[in-house]
Amino acid sequence: MTAVLSEALERFRSDYGAHRAAEGRGHEGADLLSLPYLASGPLARQWAVRARTFDTFVRTVVRPAGRSLDILDLGAGNGWLSHRLAIEGHRCRAIDIRDDSIDGLGAAGPLLDQAHFDCLVAGFEDVPLPNQSADLAVFNASLHYATDLGAALAEATRLVRQGGTIAILDSPFYAREADGAAMVAEKHTAAAQRFGDRAESLLGLPFIEFLTVERLAEASAPLGLVWDRIRVRYPLWYQMRPFEALVRRRRTPSRFDLWTARRP
Repeated sequence: MTAVLSEALERFRSDYGAHRAAEGRGHEGADLLSLPYLASGPLARQWAVRARTFDTFVRTVVRPAGRSLDILDLGAGNGWLSHRLAIEGHRCRAIDIRDDSIDGLGAAGPLLDQAHFDCLVAGFEDVPLPNQSADLAVFNASLHYATDLGAALAEATRLVRQGGTIAILDSPFYAREADGAAMVAEKHTAAAQRFGDRAESLLGLPFIEFLTVERLAEASAPLGLVWDRIRVRYPLWYQMRPFEALVRRRRTPSRFDLWTARRP
């Protein structure tokens, strides 16, 4: 990592935590322990979507293994996913570049009081762990923060044992590259209003921002990864978003769903 990129990353880490706090994402107490099943508050609808993805992930990927798994939670945030899977008896390591106490790894204390999992401050494009450390690696609403999609997938492939699984949860997928590019353009246009003085640092890193089937396939081909899409049954209001966009003549919104690949 170059010195310039390293400095930009440090600014991002600091300002992103502050931005998340301003958005009200510093969950505490019962709300923190309830994730992803947050029942009330302004973020409850967003978490309702993530809860559906998580439930589908557990039902279709985790439980069919029929045994305790070594799991890497890549882009873990406060560690809620590791917490949930640790309760089910899995050995989890929550990995995130942020360790702040808002919704970074520094906020994991109350979750760790209920179920043990390890925490590691690191980026998921360069994880300081041995080869084949896990049965399952999960990009937890995080892969769109990669600066190099191929490198992120290669690192996950290195970390997962042969025959293990790599999963993508809650990253925005677009059917067309143009729709994703339009989303990014809208984000930059509204940057000052949305991010205020933090706009430059929050938008200063070359994140990939979104995925398409074509992007994922191109980055995965050298690794031998073949992806399966598992459709998630989201709340009705979420499912209706494409129709609302069509009526209002707006770009087609992203979908999340669940994507999995077997490590060859």
